[in-house]
Amino acid sequence: MAPSVEELLGDYKFDLSRLERISFRKANPPLEIVPPNPAWPQHFETFKARIVSALGNKAIEVHHAGSTSIPGLPAKNIIDIDLVVPDNTDEPAFVPALEAAGFQFLTREPHWHGHRFFCAYEPLVANLHVWSPDCPEVERHRIFREWLLEHPEDRELYVKVKEESSRATRETGGLTMDYNSLKEKTIREILQRAFKALGYLDGEERSAE
Repeated sequence: MAPSVEELLGDYKFDLSRLERISFRKANPPLEIVPPNPAWPQHFETFKARIVSALGNKAIEVHHAGSTSIPGLPAKNIIDIDLVVPDNTDEPAFVPALEAAGFQFLTREPHWHGHRFFCAYEPLVANLHVWSPDCPEVERHRIFREWLLEHPEDRELYVKVKEESSRATRETGGLTMDYNSLKEKTIREILQRAFKALGYLDGEERSAE
């Protein structure tokens, strides 16, 4: 069944203490925001083919997510991917196959929809998020992407915040988690506008704090 409205509206606060570390990246991912690259969709298709070849029908859904999935949007040179498998807690069913296909298992977050997180390095960096069916986070990613595609004012706002967050993170020697934290408030505000337009929010918007 599809995620409930209550699940979609639930905010997530990253908690490093609850993160289960499997391994560390071979190199820190790029933090610079670069001009849109028309090759990004094809890079996603390359990764998707690799995933589907590795998992077969266990790859229920494979979606291009994040800024590189939005035509014309400046972004970090990283492909974000949402992968839905029958059960993301059943690691033997997908972890060895993904590792054999070149994806490094980095972390798990049992408290957050059982999130499993991988990365790849060729032909460029990819972040692979593994979820179970009907995960609200996959739907939130879709809603956010479609809203930005249809609302240029929020698209411009998001680009501005991304560039400011990237610059601030690099100037202070921060990491990706710091960059994500700086964007968080704006992402929530944009999502609230999308949720309100969809009829998921009535009256006053919720606080983004």
